[in-house]
Amino acid sequence: MANQELIKNIPFSESCVLADLIDYQKGRVVSRTFVENNALSLALFAFDQGEGLSTHTTSGDAMVQVVDGRAGLTIGGKEVVVKAGEIVVMPADVPHSVNAVEPFKMLLTVVKKGMDRGRKCLPFSSNGPFKKAA
Repeated sequence: MANQELIKNIPFSESCVLADLIDYQKGRVVSRTFVENNALSLALFAFDQGEGLSTHTTSGDAMVQVVDGRAGLTIGGKEVVVKAGEIVVMPADVPHSVNAVEPFKMLLTVVKKGMDRGRKCLPFSSNGPFKKAA
């Protein structure tokens, strides 16, 4: 029986530049999922300027690591601007949104609460809630 890979969509045993693993697409939000299970979600996102994620909550703490560009986050009504090299944590169950001030890439890590481990981590499907920033 072959070993089950816990991490997907990334080469094993070789060096990679994180920002190069995903490309910007005009007018879109693009994602590449590395881990999605009942305890953890790890995904790389690329947002074109003016794109974003509408206000939503997630049942786990979410850490945004900005890989490229700059974005505005709203977390529980508080505005936070982040740029490449910075991180911010969005607490579980607190409404938050993301807006790309310029083309922006982030690595999103969502760690689920123990009691919620039967549900998926990401609060959206590949079809949304992506939105155009106002």
